[in-house]
Amino acid sequence: MTVPRWRLTRTLAAVAGVAVIAAAWFSVGLVRWTPPVVGWVLPLLVAVPVTTHSLWRAGDQGRTFWRYLSAGVALLGAGVAMTAYDYFSRGQQGQGISGPTAAVFVASLAVMLLGPLRIPGARRARIEWVRFGLDLATVIFTVLTFTWHLVLPRWEVLVSDSTTGKLSLLTVVAAGVVCVSAFVKVAFTGTGPIDRRAMYLLGLTGAVGAGGGSLAPLLVSRPHLSLPHVLLPTLCLCLCVAADRQLRATRAGLPLPRPARRRRPSILPYAAVLATGGLLLFGAAEASDDILAIAAGSVVVTLLVTARQIVALRDNSRLLDVLDARRRELAHQAAHDPLTGLPNRTVLHREIVVALAADPDTVCVAMIDLDDFKDINDDLGHAVGDALLTAVGQRISAQLPEGAVVARLGGDEYALLLPSDYEATLAVIAEHLRRPVHAAGHELVVEASIGLAAARPGDTAEELLRRADVAMYEAKAQGKGRQVAYTDQMDQRTAEQSRLAADLRTALDTDQLHLMYQPIVAMPGGELYGVESLIRWTHPERGPIGPATFIPAAERTGLIVPLGAWILEQACRQAVRWRDELGDAAPHTVTVNVSARQLREAGFAADLDAMLGRTGLPPHVLTVEVTETAVFDGGTALTELRAIAGLGVNIALDDFGTGHSSLGLLRTCPADVLKVDKSFVDDITEGGQQAVIATALIGIGDGLGLRVVAEGVETAEQAAELHRLGYRYAQGYHFGRPMPAEAVAAYHPVAAAQPSFS
Repeated sequence: MTVPRWRLTRTLAAVAGVAVIAAAWFSVGLVRWTPPVVGWVLPLLVAVPVTTHSLWRAGDQGRTFWRYLSAGVALLGAGVAMTAYDYFSRGQQGQGISGPTAAVFVASLAVMLLGPLRIPGARRARIEWVRFGLDLATVIFTVLTFTWHLVLPRWEVLVSDSTTGKLSLLTVVAAGVVCVSAFVKVAFTGTGPIDRRAMYLLGLTGAVGAGGGSLAPLLVSRPHLSLPHVLLPTLCLCLCVAADRQLRATRAGLPLPRPARRRRPSILPYAAVLATGGLLLFGAAEASDDILAIAAGSVVVTLLVTARQIVALRDNSRLLDVLDARRRELAHQAAHDPLTGLPNRTVLHREIVVALAADPDTVCVAMIDLDDFKDINDDLGHAVGDALLTAVGQRISAQLPEGAVVARLGGDEYALLLPSDYEATLAVIAEHLRRPVHAAGHELVVEASIGLAAARPGDTAEELLRRADVAMYEAKAQGKGRQVAYTDQMDQRTAEQSRLAADLRTALDTDQLHLMYQPIVAMPGGELYGVESLIRWTHPERGPIGPATFIPAAERTGLIVPLGAWILEQACRQAVRWRDELGDAAPHTVTVNVSARQLREAGFAADLDAMLGRTGLPPHVLTVEVTETAVFDGGTALTELRAIAGLGVNIALDDFGTGHSSLGLLRTCPADVLKVDKSFVDDITEGGQQAVIATALIGIGDGLGLRVVAEGVETAEQAAELHRLGYRYAQGYHFGRPMPAEAVAAYHPVAAAQPSFS
């Protein structure tokens, strides 16, 4: 927003009128006598009060800098009034300055000097204040030196006594130059909420005051005139113009700070050194040759040292540029993910906070997690995984509408801040993510689980991100590659699963868990061939908790890994005890279910090998049972499964025919056993599609040399029909319900259902 154009206000007109009248009256006084009372009264009664009020108005809206200037002008008016008093009552000529009057002038300048120090934009570190103070001290002593040598001899006729008068004059002139330096320096280094051009005008005002004061000796022959007659209205006019500029800038809006620029070394001290050196040579020119040579040598040495320091400062400036670039680089790194270049969690959190404050009804957060990304890392290497993450981040960013933000939270998780029409955006992103991704020479197909949470009244950024995360895990639990919006029921399920997971962790440590074993029999006689181990949990307060309840909680929290290891260890030790106690009557195989999460743990096969060594169980006695889904996509799971087969352990595909149902899986997966799902057994006696599929599956198994087990056999008729179709192994309630380990020894083949054990 631009500052409104300048126009002549009543304040400016009044002060300008006084300045013009004073200048005209002063000009006439230079050639003839004029009444001195006019020169004193007009500025004091009009210019000073109007200027004080104008500066005070410019200090509205918290700009206290202008209030300091207003107080300084009031003190300046008081000093001029004291000068008038000295003239009329004490007979002091117009250019004279008494000690008390000089003190008031210095106080006025000191108050004005406090103004720049109160500007927020001018606040600096302590070392910068030290540099600023040294610059001002250099200016003060330089001005005092010049004043003492060049100006003071011409002022001796004006001061009231030799000591007080000289010190008063030196103090006033030095303070005036200090004010000029302060205003100019602040104008160049930072003005905060103060208009920069107004600050330049104030620097000009200080220069007019300091320079004009040194012209007093020219009026020695005209005692009826005094510099304040014309100087005070001129200063007031400059101050009013500066205040008017600030008022116009305020009405247009606060001035924006300038971009950070390279800080250049101040030339003020070096200019002072050069000027003082010149003065030294000028003063020594009339002295002896020795004094002149010493002075010249001192000046040359000073110049050389100054040149050396300037060169050092240039080198330091280059170093500061490098450090500043590094600082900007570190700031960028602190706000962005180093791999993908996307904003990180900190930036996303800040953007969500801003969006919620602006309009919470239009805020939505989506959480995206790449499914089975760990397999890509394990199989193809982290370089390919990193390339995939970068490519996915770019693909998501390319589909975002204006105002949306994408951030990488870590691993394979991305979070999106979306506008209210998020459905269309997410549909486009999901469609693009399903397309093959080229990463480090590989063409990969990825799926993503997406959780969505829309903002509610009173939401925080943390709560919104948490709900999106809950929805994302729900999408994974529903089968991956899905998009799920958050509902309150998810929190209830998540809380329940968290409680279950915590209790399950305790159960592992306090012997609340135990294994049951369901018989796997040979048909048609029903002899015991093997057993399948099944986990059971008896909670001390809630009683028995079924696997369908606590296994999902273990999967979601990762507790399935230690839980699965415990089940394997217990089943293998029990199998060893049966072999020791029952000999040839012991189950030929013990089947243990292994989850997809366990198979994705690199080194699972090695851990299993070590466990077999600890327990002493021959590998061929153990059967690891996995689902089709666990190994359908290949990756680490299939690699570990092949390593397990290499140990001599049997591999069983559970619920075959209900998952991805790829017959090609039988070629890639080292399976020894097919377990036909119960859904194909239920209506086997009625013929139809189930009988056709069951017949096809036994044919495939026999053709590939696999052992085929029918699951869920509950009646003698089902068992008879399965045997007729060619099935030689079966499992189900008809042959026996899950039972404790000690009951397995007492198992005997009968056609009727065995007693139930819980």
